[in-house]
Amino acid sequence: MPRAANRQPVLKPQDFYLLLALAALGDEVMTYPELAAFSGLSMSEVHAALKRAAASRLLFFDGKRPRLMVPAFKEFLLHGARYAFPAARGSMVVGIPTAHAAAPLNARIAPSADPPPVWPALEGSMRGVALMPLYPSAPAASQRSASLYENLALFDALRVGNARERRLASEAFEARL
Repeated sequence: MPRAANRQPVLKPQDFYLLLALAALGDEVMTYPELAAFSGLSMSEVHAALKRAAASRLLFFDGKRPRLMVPAFKEFLLHGARYAFPAARGSMVVGIPTAHAAAPLNARIAPSADPPPVWPALEGSMRGVALMPLYPSAPAASQRSASLYENLALFDALRVGNARERRLASEAFEARL
């Protein structure tokens, strides 16, 4: 007897990464090629990610323009995404600061003696404990957009931060969305 194919849609890290990029854009309208260039994803990855996010009811299409379903996105972001996309840590590396070591949280949290979390990157400005980014193109894309960088850093604070850092990141996302 042949096995039935599993057609259950599943969000991938690049899907959530693209949703964070859309949140960073706000009301700015971008075509698929511009969205691909902005996020560092390929056109096919953008298209597939948007389809999976729409199937998960985290976004909808207004005409052909993808728009976040803010209540659903916010609920998943604040309460489920850190479990769906757990953080992977590594050893000491040079990289780009993230989580509480990056803006906007670094202005509200005093540095500690512990090494800060960083995305491994040769062009990085800080030495710290490696925290694998949500998607490999995140460090390069964050250099092109301050708002995307802040969204990704805040999400990392939700994934790896202590209770205070998670609360501050949640408050920052509440204000942004």
